[in-house]
Amino acid sequence: MAQLEFFYDLSSPWTYLAFNNVRRVLSATGASVKWRPFLVGGVFNAVNPGVYEARAHPMDPKVVHNFTWLHEWARLAELPLNFPTEHHPVKSVLAMRVCCALEDDQPTLHRFSHTAFHAYFADGENIDAPEVLAKVAEQCGLDGQALVAQTAEQHIKDQLRANTEEAIKRGAYGSPTMFVGESLYFGNDQLPLVEQALKVAP
Repeated sequence: MAQLEFFYDLSSPWTYLAFNNVRRVLSATGASVKWRPFLVGGVFNAVNPGVYEARAHPMDPKVVHNFTWLHEWARLAELPLNFPTEHHPVKSVLAMRVCCALEDDQPTLHRFSHTAFHAYFADGENIDAPEVLAKVAEQCGLDGQALVAQTAEQHIKDQLRANTEEAIKRGAYGSPTMFVGESLYFGNDQLPLVEQALKVAP
């Protein structure tokens, strides 16, 4: 069975779209998926600092068009999008450490991530706040306070760092970064290419 590796950060609006839209690709191809939480800020710092330059010029035509297209993609996917809010850009370190604490339980990680994406991009909540993350976890049937407390453990911090460093080493420059084997695909708009690659993957 072909497998997709999906490196993601909960703070990325394009990842919110791809995280939801990839379900159709997985259904069409019968492929499995491995969700890989990482820290996109760490990726930007290492290989793509131009993202910060773009944020400093919000009226640049490219930035304006990307924002317009983002909302058009959301409408096409029939996903609610309340973005940006006062929490943008959000620090996602705590949220992604929570995801790393769940990484060995992929179904639960998916459920938590789906709920957290909705909290941030549909409800406009601050996913940097421990109480918000605890509430999201409780909505998924988890012990929210205990899960957030796990983020202080060194092995969880190390896991997030390791995932981020692995993604960078394999060529990532943003979120979502998707791999079929070692072929890299980036962004919601490349999902048709992901589907094509999964259909011919061994």
